[in-house]
Amino acid sequence: MKRRQFLRLAAAAAALPAAARTAFAQAYPSKPITIVVPFAAGGPTDTIGRLLAQRMSASLGQSLIVENATGAGGTIGVARAARAAPDGYTISLGQNGSHVVTGATYSNLPYDLLNDFEPLSLLCIAPFVITAKKTIPADDLKGFIAWLKANPGKANVGTAGQGSISHVCGLVFQQVTGTHLQFVPYRGTAPAMQDLVAGQIDMMISDPVTSMPQARGGTIKAYAVAASTRLPSAPNVPTVDEAGLPGYHVALWHGLWMPKGTPKPIMDRLHAAVVEVLADPGARAKFAELGQDIYPREQQTPQALAALQKADIEKWWPIIKAGNIKVE
Repeated sequence: MKRRQFLRLAAAAAALPAAARTAFAQAYPSKPITIVVPFAAGGPTDTIGRLLAQRMSASLGQSLIVENATGAGGTIGVARAARAAPDGYTISLGQNGSHVVTGATYSNLPYDLLNDFEPLSLLCIAPFVITAKKTIPADDLKGFIAWLKANPGKANVGTAGQGSISHVCGLVFQQVTGTHLQFVPYRGTAPAMQDLVAGQIDMMISDPVTSMPQARGGTIKAYAVAASTRLPSAPNVPTVDEAGLPGYHVALWHGLWMPKGTPKPIMDRLHAAVVEVLADPGARAKFAELGQDIYPREQQTPQALAALQKADIEKWWPIIKAGNIKVE
């Protein structure tokens, strides 16, 4: 009898951690959740963050708040998320600029991109677009490159910040075209686009969220999409392969991360909410309108995000280091 009592007690004790985890997950979330966006309002990451916040709130039964923690190529916002408690109430929304490129362009980051975060979900991807202010005399990409070569060191290029992916893409563009550009850092692509529209800078290599509404409105020129296929949302803009710069394929992908140590039941709850949003026809139509391709369901996983982040680090870090691209 004593032995049976002991075994029952032992089984009950062993079940306690699992029961506690289940109860914890069932009670979550009990307060608003913050999505930390490391770039300015109005840019692609911010736009995607607000779309997710609005639609995930219905699934989770709590409001999601977007916090724009801007500056230093996205590293200020990523550091803010890395320092947050791993309790499920802080989500890091980022992309291959903030969660890949900065690991090579900044030598003194206060966090480790691979070891201080838990990948949550891979979201979407969109190619960059080569754009210029509307008063540039060239009407196509070949003519624009010729104009840049005829005016070395005079063209100003707006970027999302020093060491950001738009900065790195600009440096690669400069290298492959044999041009010489002046880079102007901003706290995100949205404020840079405002200056491009105003004619304060000459060009940008930016995402379709930022560039295509202005291009469609005729306030800037869109010369080419940096991909092998045209954007469904901008079918009249040629690819770089068609426009005379074959192989210059650069894209911006987005994902979600959590602070290291976030409990798995919470990770599972959040991941289910994200997948639900990405499957919703209304949300998918909005992403498509923004020029974003949602990753297939089998790639919307923490494992797929971790694999892509690692592969991009292996691809971009040697290029960045070979080019001696550093931000202090």
